[in-house]
Amino acid sequence: MNELTVLYDGKPSYNITYKNDFNALSEYAESLNLSERKVMVISDSKVASLYMDAILCVMKEYSPYVSSFVFPEGEQSKNLDVVRDAYTRLIEEKFDRRDLIVALGGGVTGDMAGFTAATYLRGIDFIQIPTTLLSMVDSSIGGKTGVDFDSYKNMVGAFYMPRLVYMNLSVLRSLDERQYVSGMGEVIKSALLKDADFYDWLGSHNITFDKISDEDLYTMVYRCNLIKKAVVENDPTEKGERALLNLGHTLGHAIEKYMNFKLLHGECVCIGCILAAYISMKKGFIDETVFNNIKDIFNRFSLPVLSDYTDNVDLDKIISYTKNDKKAVGNSIKFILLKGIGEAFISMDVTDDDMRNAMENCL
Repeated sequence: MNELTVLYDGKPSYNITYKNDFNALSEYAESLNLSERKVMVISDSKVASLYMDAILCVMKEYSPYVSSFVFPEGEQSKNLDVVRDAYTRLIEEKFDRRDLIVALGGGVTGDMAGFTAATYLRGIDFIQIPTTLLSMVDSSIGGKTGVDFDSYKNMVGAFYMPRLVYMNLSVLRSLDERQYVSGMGEVIKSALLKDADFYDWLGSHNITFDKISDEDLYTMVYRCNLIKKAVVENDPTEKGERALLNLGHTLGHAIEKYMNFKLLHGECVCIGCILAAYISMKKGFIDETVFNNIKDIFNRFSLPVLSDYTDNVDLDKIISYTKNDKKAVGNSIKFILLKGIGEAFISMDVTDDDMRNAMENCL
């Protein structure tokens, strides 16, 4: 198993480590000074039922005080009310700035627990233990933390780096197919925006839920991490290149909100990437062959169809939600398009008609 070091301002900031169990967490006890720190493990109810005991067992071996905070699973818990409850527990249990938060779970947990760590006492250390494909390939890396506000995605947040990202790849075998497909949205997005060779690798390997090998699963996660590591090291606080990571997210987030989070984030990213590719084709940046290739690689997975969830899809309402996205700049939207496979770029010229036309033809 390899280990990646992520830099911040050219200096080592934290490691991403790859294991096949949780036991190796003990290897990091000394570097994290666990013998001198309280630890609170934050997780959602589903993940806690699977893995909380294992994490508590490791932590209790080294820390003098270990606690847990469990919230209901789902995007609906990624809000300031749950963060406030976490603050209350931290205060009542007298956690101070020397102590540690462990984010155990998927993207919702990592974002919410990371934001709690970033803002409690102006910042205490935390580590990420991602348990979904989406969180391993994307959200656990790069220091983006945050919560939704009145169902607007990630409107309140902070850039705050973890001390460690610990990946137990064996947990990916416990995912259901829908969660796996959700993660594949971020996998294919990563290849599309920066790595044509990786995109070709995805196309030539069997990466479906029930067929992917352990070796290919590791390779897929590792190569996504390499892409994100390079981007966030160049632009840690999203002042330029890091915005490319939002490929598929502008309309993806709008659809996610419109569907009241009935669809998973990664499912919406899949849909958003197809829409972005269609707009790229219509604007002459890619040809129809490339667009069809992109559409086909996503269609290897069972993507949701909006009409299965609602009788009438209000395209204008979806477009209106893009105006309240954090990627909006004044009256314009920072939209990520493609000049080719592995060649994403920022466009400020995508119109409402462009988005409407894409949705009419692709949804």
